[in-house]
Amino acid sequence: MQFIDLAAQYQHLKQRIDKRIQTVLDHGNYIMGPEVEELEQKLAEYVGAKHCISCANGTDALQLAMMVLDIKPGDAVFCPTFTFFATAEVIAYAGATPVFVDSDARTFNICPQDLERRIQQVIAEGKLVPRAIVAVDLFGLPANYPELEKIAAKYQLKLIEDAAQGFGGEIEGKRAGSFGDIATTSFFPAKPLGCYGDGGAIFTNNDEYAALFRSYRVHGKGKDKYDNVRIGLNSRLDTIQAAILLEKLAEFPTELIARNKLAEYYTEQLSDSYTKPLVPESYLSSWAQYTIVSSNRDADMAKCKEKGIPTMVYYGTCMHQQTAFSGLSYTDNDFPVASRLAKQVFSLPMHPYMTEQTAELIAGLVNQSSQVVG
Repeated sequence: MQFIDLAAQYQHLKQRIDKRIQTVLDHGNYIMGPEVEELEQKLAEYVGAKHCISCANGTDALQLAMMVLDIKPGDAVFCPTFTFFATAEVIAYAGATPVFVDSDARTFNICPQDLERRIQQVIAEGKLVPRAIVAVDLFGLPANYPELEKIAAKYQLKLIEDAAQGFGGEIEGKRAGSFGDIATTSFFPAKPLGCYGDGGAIFTNNDEYAALFRSYRVHGKGKDKYDNVRIGLNSRLDTIQAAILLEKLAEFPTELIARNKLAEYYTEQLSDSYTKPLVPESYLSSWAQYTIVSSNRDADMAKCKEKGIPTMVYYGTCMHQQTAFSGLSYTDNDFPVASRLAKQVFSLPMHPYMTEQTAELIAGLVNQSSQVVG
């Protein structure tokens, strides 16, 4: 049994993907070839953004956002503590200070109320300049952008959507990748839309930002790559990865339906002894992971392993608990919800090629595990 069955997806798309790769091998434009531009156009159209700029990976997408917004030492950038390390890493790499925010207990995403409280604290202290918010679409569910956009406007902050896990999610029909001033995503293989290596992309409606992104991703180029007008990165999406993503994007709407059907089945069948993920009204999740909360996580996961069910923990260590950020002097008491979630969440197998029989087997065995532990 696979946690994410990439092999099954490849077998389904094999002829189309192989043909795309062969086309790249035939024309030989391996870096920034025609498939890259084609993919950027189709991604922008899918998301509903004016510009899509591809790059080497999701972390670079976030780092490029820091560069375009000129985030620097003395700045405060607010982000969730319950997230993957890259979200906060790029803030620190820019020399700015990450200010961590607690989670919403039911959606697992950044809590707007705690966010505003921490913005007010930073303003009152007067040591840092509030500059931006990075919100994460955790496990596939878009963050609460209607509230986050109000807060960003109120305090004149830039809002960045980290849609690495949320690609395909929606709020009232508006797709992940289209919220805030800048959105980023990752094409890491395990993501809802993933390639066969590293890859990432940035979305924006701002023409000036888009031009800067295109320059920064190729060594800060001007009229060409040998005319360098600023200090940038080497962060380009390989043409072969773009070719693979074109076929995966074409299939993505169908896969999204299958992901949601599987999530609905899990929610219906799993024991109420688990806290199951909430999708608020008018929201759609892309279900990067199906994550449940258990007060007996370690024992539950051990029982699942005995029964051959792979499970994973995303994320067992919050940002405020990371050694790299120990100098910020946070404690678990500062983030009671996120600290609890880090000890209690675990994720079940989730992919669009799972059979009904396998889903039924997983739900039944996970329920048995809960009964044995409970």
